Amino acid sequence: MLGIVGRKVVSDASLKVALLRCSTVCKSFSTQAASTSSTPQPPPPPPPTEKTHFGGLKDEDRIFTNVYGLHDPFLKGAMKRGDWYRTKDIVIKGADWIVNEMKKSGLRGRGGAGFPSGLKWSFMPKVSDGRPSYLVVNADESEPGTCKDREIMRHDPHKLLEGCLIAGVGMRATAAYIYIRGEYVNERLNLEKARKEAYEAGLLGKNACGSGYDFDVHIHYGAGAYICGEETALLESLEGKQGKPRLKPPFPANAGLYGCPTTVTNVETVAVSPTILRRGPEWFASFGRKNNSGTKLFCISGHVNKPCTVEEEMSIPLKELLERHCGGVRGGWDNLLAVIPGGSSVPLLPKHICDDVLMDYDALKAVTSGLGTAAGLIRHFRPELERRIKERADRELLEAAV
Repeated sequence: MLGIVGRKVVSDASLKVALLRCSTVCKSFSTQAASTSSTPQPPPPPPPTEKTHFGGLKDEDRIFTNVYGLHDPFLKGAMKRGDWYRTKDIVIKGADWIVNEMKKSGLRGRGGAGFPSGLKWSFMPKVSDGRPSYLVVNADESEPGTCKDREIMRHDPHKLLEGCLIAGVGMRATAAYIYIRGEYVNERLNLEKARKEAYEAGLLGKNACGSGYDFDVHIHYGAGAYICGEETALLESLEGKQGKPRLKPPFPANAGLYGCPTTVTNVETVAVSPTILRRGPEWFASFGRKNNSGTKLFCISGHVNKPCTVEEEMSIPLKELLERHCGGVRGGWDNLLAVIPGGSSVPLLPKHICDDVLMDYDALKAVTSGLGTAAGLIRHFRPELERRIKERADRELLEAAV
């Protein structure tokens, strides 16, 4: 056997030949050599950071572009603003697609509870047992300080009607009932006119939007009972009974209106659904903190310089919301005493919490309050605050006695 020792070739019978795996030293050496001789590569991009500032919603991202009533609220004006645009394409994609897209968007109910909307819509039976299924829109906006749904029905009624069709398809419903507060006379008239336009244009009723889907919308007027804001009391009233809450179970998704599968949802929740499905759930989910997605209508009243209803990004700081859109607190921020952030049913926040709190579900829950209907009641004068609390307590005692 020949071998090499130093630089000499020798013969040695003790030398043996064996098969060995490559140690890849040559490869690693050549790779290192190539990397040292080539142009240095830039470091990989850092992982995306979570959004830390919220607010300052751009006009092009607003869903309710006629919230102040500056444009035609009826069909011609609504179509110019993008309502009813290719609604047929959305409808024919079917219930499963609609519900899945709504789940991706992260939309939570805008009526106060904040339950995930796509999940709620999915509770309706997927196979009919012979009973019709219904969508009921809770437009009985009776929470003190709340007027966001009023602006939708008065100035953007076609957004609500189109949303009824799309949400109804997602729930496999055959009809929608809009239960509107009895005191909302002008809103009721506008909604009735818009409904008539939609039927005449073939957007509702038989073969809605040419989709092959039959869907009717009915409007029912409430009689001023605050308790009918609760979904089962509303169903009782809709059936012609006294508005009193039902015991659960059964839940409305199994036995609701007239004993049929029913989903009760809020005006704003339904009205935003067409825009979400047109622009995509990722667009909607890009606003607000995680689990608090989207844009939101806020109604601000009380001791601010310019009370208003405004659409803003979820999770906007309360202080920025008031200063950007309401001209700030009367007499300056230091004059603030307390804020009721979501209508009079949620606990008030003292000023030291208002300095930094964000306007979303989780942030307000963390400070033992709630977003509720996003109706901010601003107070800076103690005697008036005490009077308002007493009025609210007296009203609840009176209703409990009835």
